[in-house]
Amino acid sequence: MLRAGIVGLPNVGKSTLFNALVANAKADAANFPFCTIEPNVGVVAVPDERLGVLSHLSSSKETVPTRVEFVDIAGLVAGASRGEGLGNQFLANIREVDAIVHVVRCFDDENIIHVSGSVDPQRDIEVINLELALADLAQVDRRIDRVKKLARTSQDAQAELAVLQRLQTLLNDGKSARQAGLEAEDQDLIRSLGLLSLKPIIYAANVSEEDLAGGNDWVDQVRAIAQPDQAQVVVVSAQVESELVDLPAEDRADFLASLGVEEGGLQSLIHATYELLGLQTYFTTGPQETRAWTIRLGTKAPQAAGVIHTDFERGFIRAETVAYQDLVDCGSMTAAKDRGLVRSEGKDYVVQEGDVMLFRFNV
Repeated sequence: MLRAGIVGLPNVGKSTLFNALVANAKADAANFPFCTIEPNVGVVAVPDERLGVLSHLSSSKETVPTRVEFVDIAGLVAGASRGEGLGNQFLANIREVDAIVHVVRCFDDENIIHVSGSVDPQRDIEVINLELALADLAQVDRRIDRVKKLARTSQDAQAELAVLQRLQTLLNDGKSARQAGLEAEDQDLIRSLGLLSLKPIIYAANVSEEDLAGGNDWVDQVRAIAQPDQAQVVVVSAQVESELVDLPAEDRADFLASLGVEEGGLQSLIHATYELLGLQTYFTTGPQETRAWTIRLGTKAPQAAGVIHTDFERGFIRAETVAYQDLVDCGSMTAAKDRGLVRSEGKDYVVQEGDVMLFRFNV
């Protein structure tokens, strides 16, 4: 399951957003720093209208979406890399997630105290990014000391040392490891370090209800910072998300439309996370169950089958495959087969977004 860690300075709307995204979560969104002492975890279904359509076509007894786990991590302050505030706990928790959702305050409200006394997205982002870089630098420095000795006789160690020294230069300048532009093989060499600033990041610009559709100058600042950091930016409003929780599902679209937006923060964050991590969805459907499955872009049919069960991958024979829209247009799998739209794909087939698949395999 995909895990996304929600981070940010105290009082930027982090826990309020988490509570709204995960309606059954119990995070305390009180107006003071460090109100989230332990990381709160909530699992949410990935919204996908295609699931309901397929379930209806197949008259499925059960519909199972794919899921994302959000982790609300304690607020961070300057000095976290040295253990200030709840820094050590913050850094340990963030190591365990696949992607970082960095909530940045882009709204003004005199009733909500800012830990630094004023709204300044650039300063706030720099505080957290610097702490992550400093924590990584300490690890890289220690690893370089060990690898230097091995590099005298080992070519593998020499290759690792070159990558580490490259990272050391960036981190010393307070930049993220993401900006090193490491190739996959280089990342493999230092994967065991679990570098925090190498994790994919999404900046969630938290705005007032009035700025949700058009953004504001603070959002523009966030976008400018995100560009060299290979980061995504999503404009969200914790205020709006909190209001959506109390609305019936049928009224939410109308409420969002009245604000000039098409989707809520949950959908926006999930879409951005999928894009950032290179993920996509395929489906299985039948009378018993319609289910969504998450795989990486470029995954071949046997490995996609393995997401369901390792036996499916091990004994893979073929995958009966039809594009989602083709199946919907035909109205049934039988009609799609009659029109020659259901393909028999082998081991080299690269699964496409929205494929509907039935795997044939030997037990």
